[in-house]
Amino acid sequence: MSDQQDMLRQLFQKQAELNKRTGFDAYALRRHFDPQVAGIWLNNYIAAMSNELEELRDCTFWKHWCAEAKAGKRFYLHDLQNARVEVIDLLFFWISLAQCVGLDADEVMRLYDQKLQVNHARQDNNYSMASKTEDDNKGISL
Repeated sequence: MSDQQDMLRQLFQKQAELNKRTGFDAYALRRHFDPQVAGIWLNNYIAAMSNELEELRDCTFWKHWCAEAKAGKRFYLHDLQNARVEVIDLLFFWISLAQCVGLDADEVMRLYDQKLQVNHARQDNNYSMASKTEDDNKGISL
């Protein structure tokens, strides 16, 4: 087992412990998968993650009509400290999303490696949005 995989397992365990305190038991869902429970929590975490993305964007001068953008600083990262915290908040919710669909750290690594190969192949084959299909994802599985 690699140190990175061990760290990911620790993150998943810590997140499961935190989520249990707020009502989502990732281990119980994994033992007895319930699509309704999974869907409820998945949508809770999607909404939370969406909000965190907005908070991250607010660390930049993203509004094209703001004075900073007009001065040539559109997308300037003006709050690095908070941006870093928001990225970590996204990690909290990303792990929670993975747990909602029944994934553990080892499964995430396996799926990541498979998807990484697909993404490299797309780059090797001049990836085009116009001709894109999801056929190359169909072979990705646990």
